[in-house]
Amino acid sequence: MLMRMKMKRGTARLPAALTLVLLGATALAGVGPALAAPSPLDATAAVQSNFTPVGDFTNLVKQVTPAVVSIDVHLKLDQTADDQDSSGGGDSQSQNGAPQLPGFPPGFPFGGMQGFQAQPQVVEAKGSGFIIDSSGIVVTNYHVVKDAKTVSVTLSDGKSYPAKILGMDPKTDLAVLKISAGELLPFVELGSSANVEPGEWVVAMGNPFGLGGTVTAGIVSALGRDIGDGPYDKFIQIDAPINEGNSGGPLFDQHGQVIGINTAILTPTGGSVGIGFAIPSDMIKHVVTQLISGGKVVRGYLGVAAQEISPQVAQAMGLPTADPTNDGALVAAVSAGSPAAHAGLQPGDVITKVDGAVVTNPNDLAADIANVIPGHDTAITYVRGGKPHDISVAVTVMPANPDAGFQQGGSSQTAPAPAQGELGLTLAPLTPDARSQLNLPDDAAGALIAAVKPDSLADQAGLQQGDLLVGVGPQNVTSPDDAVADIEAARKSGASAVALRIVRQGQALFVGIPLSKTSGSSQN
Repeated sequence: MLMRMKMKRGTARLPAALTLVLLGATALAGVGPALAAPSPLDATAAVQSNFTPVGDFTNLVKQVTPAVVSIDVHLKLDQTADDQDSSGGGDSQSQNGAPQLPGFPPGFPFGGMQGFQAQPQVVEAKGSGFIIDSSGIVVTNYHVVKDAKTVSVTLSDGKSYPAKILGMDPKTDLAVLKISAGELLPFVELGSSANVEPGEWVVAMGNPFGLGGTVTAGIVSALGRDIGDGPYDKFIQIDAPINEGNSGGPLFDQHGQVIGINTAILTPTGGSVGIGFAIPSDMIKHVVTQLISGGKVVRGYLGVAAQEISPQVAQAMGLPTADPTNDGALVAAVSAGSPAAHAGLQPGDVITKVDGAVVTNPNDLAADIANVIPGHDTAITYVRGGKPHDISVAVTVMPANPDAGFQQGGSSQTAPAPAQGELGLTLAPLTPDARSQLNLPDDAAGALIAAVKPDSLADQAGLQQGDLLVGVGPQNVTSPDDAVADIEAARKSGASAVALRIVRQGQALFVGIPLSKTSGSSQN
């Protein structure tokens, strides 16, 4: 289960025994201990240090502390109730001084007073952030401020200022604030995360549990982590201890440059166990620049639904099987009228490069295309039939609903429902009633999987009743007869497996399935 202070999301990629906590603003029960304010810096220059990495971070911390801030957020109580219950996070107390008493009904002792009406309560929560420009531009996490009624920023010297939200981007969990201090402020620079390597020392700063000015150190554990939090996950994994309230705080390299924003932890207890995640600075630069200039992020759009290449699908489609999960992004569907459709991309193509950058998986593809400026041509390398091809695609602006348009068109058939007995599949025509029950558009076509025999090859491959079979390999399917013919053709050609292209709950994907028991079982 994914837990955060403000918002819940799925975590299918994570071990069931662990909890992912997005380090949202920590609700407080009181005021923490006062911390000594560091000496102010020259506000006209970016904060950097000449720190020599010998294991002593004191000089680095002194240099960058003035640019690290605490973010105070006021929320309506009903906006935090669900998150507190699910996160097991910090304690909360309403501003009217009436905390809930354990063992008594909500509102006690006031609940029994006739005619008493509870007043709207406000909860104060704290997160972290850092200044990136002397004019007072502050970067933090989207989930820290997304439900805020008011936001204020407190500097390391104790001065506090109201903050205006310039822009927010939920897809990358980033937000930009602006404070007006009447003077130039110390700031830190966003460095390059492209050169970050596992094993190097990093320093995390922020306000865990509202304890401002906290410093922890550790090393980079891994790069490019996809934790299922968003479509562009490429987190830096670190072992520096971070906790709730650290959200939005900077992650520094040994030269005092920001290489990430501390955002989430993986934990079975709610506290740090040494697995934390930070948004890389190269992504921050791209998003923050747009949020400052326009208040929103405009992303490029290609118009493909892509998936990882499992060993089963690689075998079924004749793709390289040495390391298929890192060999590109398999196109499962192409949206009608999209840039990809105009360029001639087809389901079954494997995209391996975007503008020369290697694509190892769908996450790489999504991030690379999103970073393309709409209206610009993009060079794409893909593999079809075992041969590489290069095309130029005119990327457009990502629409409000980018997943629309992936259903297959054509008219449905009314032929009797044939069965693929050896595979364990029963296929049926896609009738108007079936379209209605599955919430499919009127022009959707394919073969409906009416039944899957338990423990059959189809069942082991993960096919389900209600899936819409729209293709066998790169070939489109408009009826059960089409599907049977294409599967039989693959069998007669000597193929040991076949890739079935399906639509499930609006998502297109390939499923690899062996054509006989002797081919071995397949799960996807």
